[in-house]
Amino acid sequence: MGGVAGTGKGTGTGAGAGANLLALRSHNAALVLDLLRTAGSDGISRLELAERTGLTPQAVSKITARLREDGLAAEAGRRASTGGKPRTVLRLVPEAGHAVGVHLDRDEVRAVLVDLRGTVVGERRAALDLGAGARAVLTAVTQVVRETVAEVLPAGPLLAQAGSLLGVGVALPGPLDHVRGVLHRVTGFPEWDGFPLREALAERLGLPVVVDKDTNAAALGLAAGDEGGSFAYLHLGTGLGAGLVIGGSVHRGARTGAGEFGHQVIQLDGPPCTCGDRGCVEALCLGAVARGDAEEAARVLGAGAANLVGLLDIDVVLLGGRTVAAAPEAFVRGVGAVLGARARRTGEDAVPVRVAPGGGRVVAVGAAQLVLGPVFGRGAG
Repeated sequence: MGGVAGTGKGTGTGAGAGANLLALRSHNAALVLDLLRTAGSDGISRLELAERTGLTPQAVSKITARLREDGLAAEAGRRASTGGKPRTVLRLVPEAGHAVGVHLDRDEVRAVLVDLRGTVVGERRAALDLGAGARAVLTAVTQVVRETVAEVLPAGPLLAQAGSLLGVGVALPGPLDHVRGVLHRVTGFPEWDGFPLREALAERLGLPVVVDKDTNAAALGLAAGDEGGSFAYLHLGTGLGAGLVIGGSVHRGARTGAGEFGHQVIQLDGPPCTCGDRGCVEALCLGAVARGDAEEAARVLGAGAANLVGLLDIDVVLLGGRTVAAAPEAFVRGVGAVLGARARRTGEDAVPVRVAPGGGRVVAVGAAQLVLGPVFGRGAG
């Protein structure tokens, strides 16, 4: 189905940079790259890089020379010095590398193309039926990825600009094994059990592929942005799940099973859930949504969130997903009311509730961070 056709020469910004980024297995180089990223357009001097990394000035000079040679770093002018000649400052070249993030939902696929700073530079969406079978789903994902890349990096065959394309992160409902990229019994779609999604997509795209749960990817993207500390990202769309960040790292659990938030039972002998149990938060939430009762859905979501707060002592609850986006104020108010009542009972400060930044892109952008994270020494969360 078409693979990597070349290294994208002649772009003027880091020809072959993507391949070189993947080859940068030096922890020190990743540290320098991350500092260049966070410095933004103002840049950072070699002396500052040495001070903040603990590396010798000679080591920093070698690393930055290689980064400039590969088109990943460039001069950003000179800065006045407290003594001696002005210092040259360097900046990251964001367009020297890109990653694709794919949100594979039950009824839609969304792909984004992001640069090295995580800025979205291309986006496509298409209707999808996750139950249509592997061939149809893989074809749809491949097509959307091709179109998203071609819109920004026009080339001949698929991904002929792969010199700047690092890989594809795919996020979808769980449960799954993110290490092997194999799906388990995706809730509502048991036919996917055991399917090697990472391997199948990598073969079609000719690129490295990383697979994770949608909520984990969203949480990773939020943690890579401005959200610090420990938080829960609750995603209410066609299903309900949670992404958990504890101490700055995504908590997946030993079997990628953490965050199956929607399937905690809060009403014994309640309505049946697609997971096979009864009285799950997801079933109660989606039932209220189907009745048009956003306030009840928010109250149920708040009950589940209160359990998480009590169990994990997190700093903030972030809400996302298309159902929340349809009535954000009602969900923030409803979940906040339940958490506020809990705080009054326990004598603790209420945990704040906010809508997660990023809107409908939050999962897809987080999926791209599955690829970008290791480049900057962050691992995969």
